[in-house]
Amino acid sequence: MKGPLCANIKTLTVRFRQSHLPHLTPILQRRHITTSLQTKSNLTAVPLMAPAMTTSTMETRILKVKVDASNIQVLGHWKDSENGTNNLDTWEVPTTSANQNEDILSPLREAAHHLRATDIPVAFPTETVYGLGADATRSAAVKGIYAAKGRPSDNPLIVHVCDLSMLRSFISSPSQSSETQENDPIPEIYHPLITRFWPGPLTILLPNPSPSRLAPEVTAGLPTFGCRMPASALARSLIKLANAPLAAPSANASTKPSPTAAQHVLDDLAGRIALILDGGSCSVGVESTVVDGLCSPPVVLRPGGVSLEEIRSVPGWEGVEKAYKDQAEVGSKTAPRAPGMKYKHYSPKARVVLYEAEGGREQVPGADVREAVEAVGEKEGRKGKTVAVIRTGRWPVAGGLRSQGLDGAAAAKDSEDVAEIGFVVREGKWLDEDDTTVLARLLEIDLGNDVKGVAHGLFAALRELDRRGADVIFVEGVSDGDDIAAAVMNRLRKAASDIRI
Repeated sequence: MKGPLCANIKTLTVRFRQSHLPHLTPILQRRHITTSLQTKSNLTAVPLMAPAMTTSTMETRILKVKVDASNIQVLGHWKDSENGTNNLDTWEVPTTSANQNEDILSPLREAAHHLRATDIPVAFPTETVYGLGADATRSAAVKGIYAAKGRPSDNPLIVHVCDLSMLRSFISSPSQSSETQENDPIPEIYHPLITRFWPGPLTILLPNPSPSRLAPEVTAGLPTFGCRMPASALARSLIKLANAPLAAPSANASTKPSPTAAQHVLDDLAGRIALILDGGSCSVGVESTVVDGLCSPPVVLRPGGVSLEEIRSVPGWEGVEKAYKDQAEVGSKTAPRAPGMKYKHYSPKARVVLYEAEGGREQVPGADVREAVEAVGEKEGRKGKTVAVIRTGRWPVAGGLRSQGLDGAAAAKDSEDVAEIGFVVREGKWLDEDDTTVLARLLEIDLGNDVKGVAHGLFAALRELDRRGADVIFVEGVSDGDDIAAAVMNRLRKAASDIRI
């Protein structure tokens, strides 16, 4: 079947004789349709799964980009303006013939060709998190993002550009030139923000012109769209080589913690996409801040890598207000104005219990841990349980729980953890008050008391504890003011199953 009638069908039951099954099964499997035999008759029911639920045989490859601080300049450079200054107008990538470091750029050229030639998105690193990019001007390509992530179609996407010339080219009216600042299509309210924070982790809300070059799936039916210029030279060069703005949400399965390393992307999207560009871990660790300057007063729609206090220091933005909620607006019938506003996000498989810093808890209450562990045992029907603690500076070792083995972790293993994932994961045992009875396996991560370090390691910590089998994760919250701590707590509150004071 084809057409709108089929679009929302989750399961279709088709009945046919059992004798026909050997002939039909190969055909059904090629279409990702599974069969199940009814025992009371010789008939078979065939569930027709939605596209996002099908099992793909696509091979997912990781392309390592051999770049670091010593050779980052080979990825590209800003073209100087006529007066010799850098004004973010044009980002240039070396041509193949002129480049002495083509081995560094070749993965980007392959990924860019893939973006131009197919409708399958590519995962790539930015300074915030890994993004899942596709040509923002082609509907089929943008639909590939929603399919790979299992993302709700009313959740808008952020458009990424490599330079201001690219941005002006698709928001300008036909009578305007993209080569001049005269009658600049970028609203004046954003000029000081762009000067201060671009390229960087700041997304601005812009009016979507009519007619628009953007695919309608990008805006989710809204008259505006979010746009940013990433600080990552790798990301900008990929966009430049693709010769198109890239719509790019985080490269994770919908609702899961955002990926800050290529392995995180592979864990979620293996078989759903073909290419992952590996540029190492992301430096910021949380998504971009989203602002709307089209309303008065201007507002922050999502906290992120640029803090509220930093935005308020910019002329014209002194009165910016918060317009976001820390818990998803589930049940809202209107499309969210920015990503992360409506749906549950950032959640690991484990249950997350968050303790607000304002509550002044000096450690994890043992009664809370017992309650959570018992709940896991009742739900899962098993005895072996794993408790995890994420510390952010105030709690003692193991969150104050009686423990064994955490202090004796091998220094060599600690070094391996830091090199591979950016922090130490200590493993021990949670003990009863008699210090002999083992109540559960215990994992601990100390992210330190520097809020930027907490932001950098937060998503990776949640993913790592999931990978190591944590059933419940107790997290020490940070005091959220107007700095990046607001973004940390926003993400934690959305990830938490339970928030306590």
